[in-house]
Amino acid sequence: MELGVFSVSDVTLDPTTNRMPTERERIKAAVAIAKKVEEIGMDVYAVGEHHNPPFFSSSPTTLLAYIAAQTERITLSTATTLITTNDPVKIAEDFAMLQQLADGRVDLVLGRGNTAPVYPWFGKNIQDSLELTVENYALLRKLWDEEVVNWQGKHRTPLHNYTSTPQPLDGVAPFVWHGSIRTPQVAELAAYYGDGFFANNIFWPKEHYMQLIGLYRERYEHYGHGTADQAIVGLGGQFFMRKNSQDAVNEFRPYFDNAPVYGHGPSMEDFTAQTPLTVGSPEQVIEKTLAFADYFGDYQRQLFLIDHAGLPLKTVLEQLDLFGEEVLPVLKKEFAARKPAHVPDTPTHASRKAARDAKQAAGEAVANG
Repeated sequence: MELGVFSVSDVTLDPTTNRMPTERERIKAAVAIAKKVEEIGMDVYAVGEHHNPPFFSSSPTTLLAYIAAQTERITLSTATTLITTNDPVKIAEDFAMLQQLADGRVDLVLGRGNTAPVYPWFGKNIQDSLELTVENYALLRKLWDEEVVNWQGKHRTPLHNYTSTPQPLDGVAPFVWHGSIRTPQVAELAAYYGDGFFANNIFWPKEHYMQLIGLYRERYEHYGHGTADQAIVGLGGQFFMRKNSQDAVNEFRPYFDNAPVYGHGPSMEDFTAQTPLTVGSPEQVIEKTLAFADYFGDYQRQLFLIDHAGLPLKTVLEQLDLFGEEVLPVLKKEFAARKPAHVPDTPTHASRKAARDAKQAAGEAVANG
């Protein structure tokens, strides 16, 4: 099980001090958080993509490349890369470059995004969202898997004898997750290609995501990639911890109540009862996180949102230190003990390269008799 952190990159007023951080402060904070993720022994840092206030992460690969230069072990990913409004040629180039710089420590989550105005900003029509998702991803696969590409589609100009540069590291493309919170067609797309499916289940009740993940697992098996329980699943999560649970509740409440996304809506108690958000002690975070597999099956990646709603960097780093000391060792041990032997780990650059090389060697052996 991979455990990590993802950020939606919001720039939000701290309701306890009425101080608004600058974009630069939030960008620098993202780097500090990623370095802390590696320091405490977590596995993944991911950041979203947005092109509008109040978010700062319009160029995730630039930020992740900077982080790559200051880390050695963690996987660097996106919480969303917009497959609908980004040109797949540019996605292919940017992530192959990042992959080369980071020595393969790269994967990405593709998604349609949740900001409707972004489509005309990049010359696209939101009515074409699903068509763009399917067509753009098919082209992205060709750009990464074929050295010379000839292609024609509906939503961009054709490509003739085109080669994307740089090519993926060792000829092995970054692993792709398809992210969705509501769209069954995205689960179908992930299953068709045998890719990962990331269900960012932080806002809605578990029953909704049980259906979505169940569909992905069923179709993954249908397409012959393995059994349903071998499908590659990632989940979102949220926590705010203090050693004493009531201290956590008292400290986090003003941030929850004023958060741009769920503030002024359901109570914190209702929200924690219905979603993965845990506000309490390390023991409560452990208990709730371990229960996710009971609903969704054995899965490969768990990412937590912890740097949102105006929380200051000092508090976020304290959260990570506490997680590393009291939660991470227990979760690692328990997830390892529960994992069936036939359920795979998250594909990495090394494992995908080894599988490719083994397949090529087997083919050569057959050809040579």
